[in-house]
Amino acid sequence: MVAGGRARKLVRRYRLAAATALAILLLQGLVLWSSAGLDEEGLAEERQKKAGFPESSDGSKDSDSSAGRRSSASRKQGRWRGRLDGPGAMVSKVVRAVTARHKPGWRLPAMLDSSSHRNLTELHGEAQLAIFQQGDTGSVEGAPQPTENSFTPKCEITGKDALSALARASSKQCQQEIANVVCLHRAGSLMPQSVPRHCQLSGKVSPVIQWDESRLQQGPPSKPVRIAYMLVVHGRAIRQLKRLIKAVYHQQHFFYIHVDKRSNYLHHEAVELARHYPNIRVTPWRMVTIWGGASLLKMYLRSMKDLLELSEWPWDFFINLSATDYPTRTNDELVMFLSKYRDKNFLKSHGRDNARFIKKQGLDRLFHECDSHMWRLGERHIPEGIVVDGGSDWFSLTRSFVEYVVYAEDQLVSQLRQFYTYTLLPAESFFHTVLENSHACETLVDNNLRVTNWNRKLGCKCQYKHIVDWCGCSPNDFKPQDFLRLQQLSRPTFFARKFESTVNQEVLEILDTHLYGSYPANTPALKAYWENVYDRVDGLSGLTDVTLTFYTAFSRLGLHKASSTPAAKADKLCRFEPRGFPSSVHLYFYDDRFQGYLVMQEVQNLATGQTESLEVWMMPQGALKLSSHGGQANRLQNLEVGTEWDPKERLFRNFGGLMGPFDEPVAMQKWSRGPNLTATVVWIDPTYVIAASYDITVDVEAEFTQYKPPLNHPLRPGIWTIRLLQFWEPLGENQFLVVPQTFNRKQPLRKDDSNWLHGGPPRNEYMDQNFQGLGGILNLPRSEVAEEDAVQKARLTGKELEDWADAAIGTFWSAANVCVSIPSACTSLEICSKTSWSSLSPDPKSELGPVKPDGRLR
Repeated sequence: MVAGGRARKLVRRYRLAAATALAILLLQGLVLWSSAGLDEEGLAEERQKKAGFPESSDGSKDSDSSAGRRSSASRKQGRWRGRLDGPGAMVSKVVRAVTARHKPGWRLPAMLDSSSHRNLTELHGEAQLAIFQQGDTGSVEGAPQPTENSFTPKCEITGKDALSALARASSKQCQQEIANVVCLHRAGSLMPQSVPRHCQLSGKVSPVIQWDESRLQQGPPSKPVRIAYMLVVHGRAIRQLKRLIKAVYHQQHFFYIHVDKRSNYLHHEAVELARHYPNIRVTPWRMVTIWGGASLLKMYLRSMKDLLELSEWPWDFFINLSATDYPTRTNDELVMFLSKYRDKNFLKSHGRDNARFIKKQGLDRLFHECDSHMWRLGERHIPEGIVVDGGSDWFSLTRSFVEYVVYAEDQLVSQLRQFYTYTLLPAESFFHTVLENSHACETLVDNNLRVTNWNRKLGCKCQYKHIVDWCGCSPNDFKPQDFLRLQQLSRPTFFARKFESTVNQEVLEILDTHLYGSYPANTPALKAYWENVYDRVDGLSGLTDVTLTFYTAFSRLGLHKASSTPAAKADKLCRFEPRGFPSSVHLYFYDDRFQGYLVMQEVQNLATGQTESLEVWMMPQGALKLSSHGGQANRLQNLEVGTEWDPKERLFRNFGGLMGPFDEPVAMQKWSRGPNLTATVVWIDPTYVIAASYDITVDVEAEFTQYKPPLNHPLRPGIWTIRLLQFWEPLGENQFLVVPQTFNRKQPLRKDDSNWLHGGPPRNEYMDQNFQGLGGILNLPRSEVAEEDAVQKARLTGKELEDWADAAIGTFWSAANVCVSIPSACTSLEICSKTSWSSLSPDPKSELGPVKPDGRLR
């Protein structure tokens, strides 16, 4: 009896928890089912691909629109499929089972029972944590995971898009906003049903305007236009921004800079820049402007209002630029052209079937931005009565049209503002649609005055699906071989995009010389480029445990070099001790090749007690070995492992390959053209455990192949080897470092953290499949001794751990040079400003200086 009573109590106690657990699994199943249905076209396309191998899709893309197609989270494998030995594996298996049983009739009730809701939140948080530890990101890769469901929908939520968004939104506020938008839309209170059209013309009327070189011979216009440049920037490339301003600057124009709210370093530098010029200002407010988001249109409208209210800035045209733009014609040519067509608005249209554009652009879908993400919430109708158009979100607009857009209270503007508040990529369509339906429709010229380097095959890889529920495209960076595209002699084009100095700076130098002539002979740094990746203004939030480990080790290795040169050994004034963390870190490039990291470190001179700033140049040391065999082996040109692979520019954005135990490395191979071949890629960890092995097929014209094996974490720290073989004969080999972290959560690693962080994956298994049988074929040493050494190292902390990290990093990096910011008691140290490599050395091409007599800086 007693046992039976206890059993009944246990059943009552856990019945509710079991029910809520089942509800969570059903909801997660819905998310998976929804993500699988995001793009039927994408699924069909994916079935034709071999899982995990290099992309060949060209991703259809229109010439001046960034929208591609609907996002498909199912393109990437290994996310919701779960790993068997991880805490989230069972959840993932159950999710798949639930998904298979339940179909689209899901609804979220308007209210939840308060007691069950509390348990649901708590239990869901545990389940979510388990999945998050597996690297899961929901049905859109990279989207934030839910933390709670404690919002109150004002209606019954139905539809897979809305429910999927609610399941993936990370904050209560965002969930509530999504629910409110969906309910207003269902009630017919959100979107305008019809919008009045004021244009008296039928169809699109756009004059064809050609570039007339002969007008330059007629002298400057009697009343030259003045331009308000709206610079929309983010990231850290302050030198490229300065170079752009130097190229377009004229004292008769005005420059208004908006820096993304997340880019504090760039904002700090832009504010300092603006202090020196009365016609350059930085917005006193900042927004997070995500790709494709409604926030971008909101930012433009607010900036336009600011510019209209600056009475001391009498501008005639509004032109928006990013830091990756650059002029292709001179200021005089631009002013002459706009002065002739001072009543025209220049916007580039999509140039195709309008119905198809609406579908591809997602204009018939409802979107909402919150949690720095654009959520797709369902379908909607285009308002009746108007022509919807769009294309490029780079434009040149007259002041009168900007005034109309900002100040008009008529229904055309107000209702289109409402419509585009819930639209994907609104800046690519709002201004087009307002203009084409307004009284000023005849002022439209279908040309945005710029050249964009679109490459459909490379630029449409759904690279923004972590921030938007849609597949987007991005133009490629210009390179020297693209220069002919920049010289469009008959078209009136004045700007081009995109340019990135970390990818290729040579093309900028060619273009700059073409416009303004060469710099004087012996001008320094013309082939050099520096880009900041960390500054103390960022605080520790600007560092990860991995980068903090590397940068502090770089400092120690640099100080060791500074004190170990023959001159320094004879001078007691050349001994230093680091003080705190590095104050800044820069990437250094020369002749478009990555040269390493420059780490600025405050130190104390042990002889004088003075605080000084030393900069250390850490140069990477290659470990690539290519086979000297003839035949097909000659196709392999490079073999590299890294993170942050950019499929558009086909390079690793983690330029130095700084990796730790929880990174997800990608193996990349570069090929020359040749016959088809199949090769085997083998990953070997520091203890000679074969972590992964797989085959890749290399087509005749393949230039790059890349794959990220789904390795279990943590990766064992130390020197890893990757081999590429054909019929088990070597084609190439390279090594890479998984660094032992000296920091965890920005604090020195503690003993209770070191074992699990540096101990390798559970049971020493990186994948479900065991590849150790290949050890004999590969002639690998027995792993027992190496494993015993790895176990000992995994326990290290403090100075011993730093020594291990320094030794490992020193295998792949060497201290090429050290300099001091101001004269030091250690006279063997060169002054940084007198070197050619330091971030403090002269860089005339990116220095603005005083305004010249002709009103320009360049």
